[in-house]
Amino acid sequence: MLRRFVPILMACIVLAGCAGTSKLTEKSEKELASGDAWKAWNLATRALDKEPGNPRAREAATAAGTSIVQEWQRKIRALAQIDTLKAADEVLGMTEFRENAARYATIPLGETWPQEEEAIREVAARTYYERGRDAASAGFPKKAWAEFSDADRFVPGYRDVAKRSEKALRDASTTVAVVPFDANGSDPGLGVDVAKAWRDDLLQTLTPPRTRFTRMLGADAVEANMRVSDLDGLSRDQAVRLAKKAGANRVVWGSVGRVYSTTRIDFFRDMVARRVVVRDNDGHESTQWVDVPIEVVARVRDVKVGVDYEVISTRAGATLASRHFDRTISARVVWTSYQPEGDPGSYELVSETTRASNPKRARDVETRWKSVCGDATTLGQVLEARRSTKGSGRGGREALGRIAAGAAFVFLEELPSSEELAFTALTENFSPVRGDLLKLDTVDDAEASAAVPEGRTR
Repeated sequence: MLRRFVPILMACIVLAGCAGTSKLTEKSEKELASGDAWKAWNLATRALDKEPGNPRAREAATAAGTSIVQEWQRKIRALAQIDTLKAADEVLGMTEFRENAARYATIPLGETWPQEEEAIREVAARTYYERGRDAASAGFPKKAWAEFSDADRFVPGYRDVAKRSEKALRDASTTVAVVPFDANGSDPGLGVDVAKAWRDDLLQTLTPPRTRFTRMLGADAVEANMRVSDLDGLSRDQAVRLAKKAGANRVVWGSVGRVYSTTRIDFFRDMVARRVVVRDNDGHESTQWVDVPIEVVARVRDVKVGVDYEVISTRAGATLASRHFDRTISARVVWTSYQPEGDPGSYELVSETTRASNPKRARDVETRWKSVCGDATTLGQVLEARRSTKGSGRGGREALGRIAAGAAFVFLEELPSSEELAFTALTENFSPVRGDLLKLDTVDDAEASAAVPEGRTR
C-alpha cells in the first residue's frame, strides 16, 4: 500500500513546487509592469532558487535585471556630468550587482557601455592618484595611502600606485610610547604603575584589524632609555625626548592629580534570627527562630582622583589630543566578632514570623543593614566569611579587582590604601585614551596637531 502512494506523494511535492515558482514568476512580471524592478527582481530570483531551470522565471529575472541596470546606467551618465567620483562609485555598485546576479541571469549592458565605464573609472583613478601624490608630498602619508587605495579600487594596478601605496604605508606607520606619569606629590610609584597598566592594556587592545597604522611600544623599548630619576616624573619635553629616543612617533604623557580620600565607620547592632530545627519525643520536626545579638562594623573608604594626559607628536612636539578625567571608587570592608553556630545560611536579618507580623520592623532592619554593609551583602555572606577567615584578614592588591568590579563583600580587617584605590580607579576604565588613539590611528600628525600653548611644560 505504501509503495503505491509514494509516487503520488512525490508528484504532489513537485506540483506544489512548480505552483510556487509559477506564482512568484507571475508576481515578478506584474511588479515589473507596474515599475518596481527591484521587487520584480527579488521575486524572480526567489522563483529561481526554488526551480533553477525554470525558463519563465529566468526570463523574468533577465527582464527585471535589465531594467535595474538600465536605470543605473542612466543615473551614472547623469552623475558623470556633475560629479565623476560619485558616478564612479555607482559604477562599482552596479558591477557588484551584475556579478552577484550572474547566477540568475545574463544582463546586457549595451555596446557603448564598456567604453563609458572605462572612461569613468579612469577619471576616478587619476583623481585619487593625484590626490595621493599631493598628500604624500605635503607630509600626509596616511591620507596618501587612503587615496592610493581608492585609485587602485577603481583601476587595479593603476600606474605605479602599488609602489606609492607601499611607501605611504611605511611612512604612515605610527609607534606610540606610554611614559611614566607624574604623581604630583603622591606616591611616585602611582604614576609609574598607572602608566604601565595603560600601556599593557593598549598593547593588547590596539592591534590589527582594530588599528591600521598604530603600534604600541612595549616596556623594554621605553625602559631601556630611562634613568632612575625619570621615575619621579617627566617634564613634557623630557617625555618627548625619551619617546623619540625609544623610536616612538607619538607619546602618551600625563600626571595623576591629588588623591582625595575620606574614611568612615558604620555600625549595625541588632538582634538577628537563627533558624533552628527541633525534634520532639515522637520524632516530629519543627522550625523555631532564635534571636541572636550581633554587631557588624563596616569601614568605608571613598577615593576621588583625576588624571591629565596628552598624546604628543615626537616629530613636531605638537599636542594631538589632550584630556582630563576624574574617577571615583569606594571600598567597603566589614568585620564581626560573632562566630556563627551551625550553617551560616540558617541566619536571617528577620525571621519569617516577624516579617509577617511586623513588616515595618523588617523594613527598618533591612534598611539599616544595607546602609552599613551595602545593597548586595547578605548576613549569610558575612557569617560565612567570618567562619572561614583565619588570621588577620589583611588585604592586598589581589582584592582590588573585586572592589573595582563592585563586589558586594570583601572581608578584611584593613581597607586598601588610598593610593591602591586610586590606582584601581584609574586603571579599570581608561577608555578615553584608548578612544583618542583609535581616532588618531588614521589621522596624520600634521592634520591632527594643535599649537602647543606657550609654557606648556613641566
